[in-house]
Amino acid sequence: MLPYPVGTVQDISPESPLKKNFLVLSGSILAVCLLGIILPWPLTLLHAVWLQGVIAALTSHYLLRMPIWWAGIHLLFFPVLLSAMLVLKLPASWYLAGFIVLMLIFGRIHHTQVPLFLSSRKAVNTLAELLPKGQQFKLIDLGSGCGGLICKLARMLPHGSYCGIEAAMLPCWISQLRALLSRQDCRFEWGSIWQHDLSGYDVVYAYLSPVPMPRLWEKARREMRPGSLFISNTFTVPGIQPDRSIPLNDFSGAVLYVWKMG
Repeated sequence: MLPYPVGTVQDISPESPLKKNFLVLSGSILAVCLLGIILPWPLTLLHAVWLQGVIAALTSHYLLRMPIWWAGIHLLFFPVLLSAMLVLKLPASWYLAGFIVLMLIFGRIHHTQVPLFLSSRKAVNTLAELLPKGQQFKLIDLGSGCGGLICKLARMLPHGSYCGIEAAMLPCWISQLRALLSRQDCRFEWGSIWQHDLSGYDVVYAYLSPVPMPRLWEKARREMRPGSLFISNTFTVPGIQPDRSIPLNDFSGAVLYVWKMG
């Protein structure tokens, strides 16, 4: 049993992250404006922007308890944007284009709360050792990124059938192109992992973030067949002991957590 039911604060709310980020941005900007009035010395534009970033980062992490990577985004967003404006002297249309590209790469990250993580070569090799060697199997990668893991596994173990689900549009397009060129039994779909049924797969692999893991575990328990494997890269399920923990000894110090569904 999970230590808390689905639907508590651990569940993913479509509105909560967006509201929190709006509060952080608006509150930090207001705080800088007030400091500009109160402080006995004038604030330059550069100082004000960096001060806003620091206030936003501290507020998001310590007051609103948002993940640490959100603090990094809040810290750097306006300073990097201003530096680009001052140094590169780009026309305004470039910023719109940059925003569109970021949306294509990262998708609705404020909703999914899952950054773009890429599985290492050691993760691919270790996962390949866990897969059946002499029989057919079906594997799904939840949050498949640019499709590297699936395409490499399909070359190593061509008797398997592979599927990837990716919420960000551009990585999914790249994955579909790689699948077309590889000519292996692998396919990629653009969509939400929550809308995809897991009952038809022997292995479910995920490299997401701590936020969706409780809800994903509940989905896996509900849909996966007995004997199938649920494997998470780096992020474990709170309160649920894995059957195996396999250190990858890669550049990020990742671990594969493996559960055999009962």
